[in-house]
Amino acid sequence: MLKDIRNYQWLLAVVALTMIISVPAVYADDDDDDDFQSSSRNSVMSSSQVGDDTKSRDRSKNGSRVLVTNEKWKDECGACHMAYPARFLSAESWRVMMTGLDNHFGSDASLDAATATEISDFLQQNASRKKRKSANGIEPALRISETRWFKSEHDEVAARVWKSPKVKSPSNCAACHTKAESGSFRERDIKMPK
Repeated sequence: MLKDIRNYQWLLAVVALTMIISVPAVYADDDDDDDFQSSSRNSVMSSSQVGDDTKSRDRSKNGSRVLVTNEKWKDECGACHMAYPARFLSAESWRVMMTGLDNHFGSDASLDAATATEISDFLQQNASRKKRKSANGIEPALRISETRWFKSEHDEVAARVWKSPKVKSPSNCAACHTKAESGSFRERDIKMPK
Protein backbone atom coordinates (compact mmCIF):
# COMPACT_ATOMS: atom_id res chain seq x y z
CA MET A 1 0.00 0.00 0.00
CA LEU A 2 2.86 2.38 0.86
CA LYS A 3 4.41 1.61 -2.54
CA ASP A 4 1.12 2.53 -4.29
CA ILE A 5 0.99 5.85 -2.45
CA ARG A 6 4.59 6.68 -3.46
CA ASN A 7 3.84 5.80 -7.10
CA TYR A 8 0.76 7.99 -6.95
CA GLN A 9 2.76 10.87 -5.44
CA TRP A 10 5.44 10.44 -8.11
CA LEU A 11 2.83 10.50 -10.87
CA LEU A 12 1.17 13.57 -9.35
CA ALA A 13 4.54 15.37 -9.15
CA VAL A 14 5.28 14.58 -12.81
CA VAL A 15 1.86 15.83 -13.91
CA ALA A 16 2.21 19.03 -11.85
CA LEU A 17 5.70 19.69 -13.22
CA THR A 18 4.51 19.11 -16.78
CA MET A 19 1.68 21.59 -16.28
CA ILE A 20 4.00 24.19 -14.78
CA ILE A 21 6.32 23.90 -17.76
CA SER A 22 3.68 23.74 -20.48
CA VAL A 23 1.30 26.53 -19.37
CA PRO A 24 3.80 29.37 -20.04
CA ALA A 25 4.63 27.79 -23.40
CA VAL A 26 0.98 27.77 -24.38
CA TYR A 27 0.58 31.45 -23.55
CA ALA A 28 3.96 32.51 -24.90
CA ASP A 29 3.56 34.42 -28.10
CA ASP A 30 6.33 35.91 -30.17
CA ASP A 31 3.82 38.00 -32.07
CA ASP A 32 4.24 41.74 -31.34
CA ASP A 33 0.83 42.43 -32.81
CA ASP A 34 -1.07 40.46 -30.19
CA ASP A 35 -1.59 43.55 -28.06
CA PHE A 36 -3.30 45.51 -30.84
CA GLN A 37 -6.81 46.48 -29.83
CA SER A 38 -8.91 47.74 -32.69
CA SER A 39 -11.72 48.63 -30.31
CA SER A 40 -9.51 51.12 -28.48
CA ARG A 41 -10.52 54.73 -28.90
CA ASN A 42 -6.92 55.59 -29.78
CA SER A 43 -6.33 52.64 -32.07
CA VAL A 44 -5.98 54.76 -35.21
CA MET A 45 -3.87 57.88 -35.49
CA SER A 46 -3.16 59.96 -38.55
CA SER A 47 0.45 60.65 -39.41
CA SER A 48 -0.03 64.31 -38.45
CA GLN A 49 -1.04 63.24 -34.92
CA VAL A 50 2.08 61.19 -34.42
CA GLY A 51 4.76 63.85 -34.56
CA ASP A 52 8.18 63.02 -33.16
CA ASP A 53 6.86 61.35 -30.01
CA THR A 54 7.72 57.68 -30.59
CA LYS A 55 5.86 56.61 -27.46
CA SER A 56 2.59 57.96 -28.84
CA ARG A 57 3.36 56.19 -32.10
CA ASP A 58 3.70 52.78 -30.52
CA ARG A 59 1.19 52.72 -27.69
CA SER A 60 -2.09 54.34 -26.78
CA LYS A 61 -2.91 55.52 -23.26
CA ASN A 62 -4.04 52.03 -22.25
CA GLY A 63 -0.84 50.42 -23.58
CA SER A 64 -2.27 48.82 -26.71
CA ARG A 65 -0.54 49.14 -30.09
CA VAL A 66 -1.95 51.90 -32.26
CA LEU A 67 -2.36 51.73 -36.02
CA VAL A 68 -0.77 54.79 -37.53
CA THR A 69 -2.38 55.78 -40.82
CA ASN A 70 -1.93 58.26 -43.62
CA GLU A 71 -4.74 58.83 -46.11
CA LYS A 72 -2.49 59.07 -49.18
CA TRP A 73 -0.67 55.86 -48.17
CA LYS A 74 -3.98 54.11 -47.65
CA ASP A 75 -5.44 55.37 -50.95
CA GLU A 76 -2.40 54.98 -53.20
CA CYS A 77 -0.94 51.73 -51.86
CA GLY A 78 -4.35 50.28 -51.07
CA ALA A 79 -5.53 50.85 -54.64
CA CYS A 80 -3.52 47.82 -55.85
CA HIS A 81 -2.89 45.76 -52.72
CA MET A 82 -3.34 45.90 -48.98
CA ALA A 83 -1.63 48.98 -47.54
CA TYR A 84 0.97 47.07 -45.53
CA PRO A 85 1.76 48.53 -42.10
CA ALA A 86 5.00 50.53 -42.13
CA ARG A 87 6.31 48.50 -39.17
CA PHE A 88 6.74 45.45 -41.40
CA LEU A 89 9.89 46.86 -43.07
CA SER A 90 12.81 49.04 -42.02
CA ALA A 91 13.07 52.72 -42.95
CA GLU A 92 15.86 51.85 -45.41
CA SER A 93 13.63 49.26 -47.09
CA TRP A 94 10.82 51.78 -47.49
CA ARG A 95 13.23 54.45 -48.80
CA VAL A 96 14.57 52.09 -51.46
CA MET A 97 11.09 50.90 -52.38
CA MET A 98 9.69 54.41 -52.73
CA THR A 99 12.56 55.50 -54.99
CA GLY A 100 11.82 52.61 -57.37
CA LEU A 101 8.08 52.96 -57.90
CA ASP A 102 8.51 53.02 -61.68
CA ASN A 103 9.27 49.29 -61.40
CA HIS A 104 7.32 48.25 -58.29
CA PHE A 105 7.45 44.44 -58.48
CA GLY A 106 6.93 44.56 -62.22
CA SER A 107 4.35 47.37 -62.28
CA ASP A 108 4.65 51.11 -62.77
CA ALA A 109 3.35 52.59 -59.51
CA SER A 110 4.81 56.05 -60.08
CA LEU A 111 3.34 58.92 -58.07
CA ASP A 112 3.65 62.69 -58.31
CA ALA A 113 6.61 64.01 -56.31
CA ALA A 114 4.59 65.52 -53.45
CA THR A 115 2.54 62.35 -52.89
CA ALA A 116 5.61 60.12 -53.12
CA THR A 117 7.46 62.28 -50.60
CA GLU A 118 4.53 62.31 -48.16
CA ILE A 119 4.08 58.52 -48.33
CA SER A 120 7.82 57.88 -48.16
CA ASP A 121 8.19 60.12 -45.10
CA PHE A 122 5.21 58.45 -43.43
CA LEU A 123 6.56 54.93 -44.08
CA GLN A 124 10.08 55.78 -42.89
CA GLN A 125 8.88 57.55 -39.73
CA ASN A 126 6.72 54.56 -38.77
CA ALA A 127 9.01 51.78 -39.97
CA SER A 128 10.33 48.92 -37.88
CA ARG A 129 13.28 49.86 -35.73
CA LYS A 130 14.60 46.36 -36.32
CA LYS A 131 16.52 45.58 -39.46
CA ARG A 132 14.21 43.49 -41.59
CA LYS A 133 16.71 41.48 -43.55
CA SER A 134 15.58 39.19 -46.29
CA ALA A 135 15.89 35.47 -45.65
CA ASN A 136 19.11 35.40 -47.68
CA GLY A 137 20.61 38.13 -45.47
CA ILE A 138 20.43 40.96 -47.98
CA GLU A 139 19.48 44.34 -46.57
CA PRO A 140 17.25 46.09 -47.32
CA ALA A 141 14.45 43.61 -47.79
CA LEU A 142 11.83 44.82 -50.25
CA ARG A 143 9.33 41.97 -49.99
CA ILE A 144 7.82 41.60 -46.53
CA SER A 145 7.18 37.92 -47.27
CA GLU A 146 10.91 37.35 -47.83
CA THR A 147 12.09 38.76 -44.50
CA ARG A 148 13.49 36.49 -41.82
CA TRP A 149 10.84 37.85 -39.46
CA PHE A 150 7.98 36.90 -41.82
CA LYS A 151 9.41 33.44 -42.48
CA SER A 152 9.83 32.87 -38.74
CA GLU A 153 6.25 33.95 -38.03
CA HIS A 154 4.90 31.72 -40.81
CA ASP A 155 7.20 28.70 -40.55
CA GLU A 156 4.31 26.43 -39.56
CA VAL A 157 2.27 27.30 -42.67
CA ALA A 158 2.35 24.40 -45.12
CA ALA A 159 3.42 25.05 -48.73
CA ARG A 160 0.02 23.87 -49.96
CA VAL A 161 -1.65 26.75 -48.06
CA TRP A 162 0.36 29.35 -50.00
CA LYS A 163 -0.68 27.67 -53.26
CA SER A 164 -4.36 27.47 -52.30
CA PRO A 165 -6.67 29.40 -54.68
CA LYS A 166 -8.00 31.30 -51.65
CA VAL A 167 -4.51 32.43 -50.59
CA LYS A 168 -2.49 32.53 -53.84
CA SER A 169 0.68 33.98 -52.28
CA PRO A 170 2.27 34.98 -48.97
CA SER A 171 1.56 38.63 -49.76
CA ASN A 172 -2.20 38.05 -49.41
CA CYS A 173 -2.34 38.69 -45.66
CA ALA A 174 -6.11 39.08 -45.53
CA ALA A 175 -6.59 35.48 -46.73
CA CYS A 176 -5.74 34.23 -43.23
CA HIS A 177 -5.48 37.34 -41.03
CA THR A 178 -9.12 38.34 -40.75
CA LYS A 179 -8.34 41.83 -39.43
CA ALA A 180 -5.29 42.58 -41.58
CA GLU A 181 -6.94 45.56 -43.28
CA SER A 182 -7.27 47.28 -39.89
CA GLY A 183 -3.63 46.52 -39.03
CA SER A 184 -4.25 43.66 -36.59
CA PHE A 185 -2.32 40.45 -37.14
CA ARG A 186 -3.07 38.80 -33.79
CA GLU A 187 -2.87 35.05 -33.82
CA ARG A 188 -6.38 34.76 -32.38
CA ASP A 189 -7.70 36.50 -35.53
CA ILE A 190 -6.21 33.94 -37.92
CA LYS A 191 -8.59 31.75 -39.86
CA MET A 192 -6.90 29.37 -42.26
CA PRO A 193 -8.86 28.98 -45.51
CA LYS A 194 -10.08 25.48 -46.35
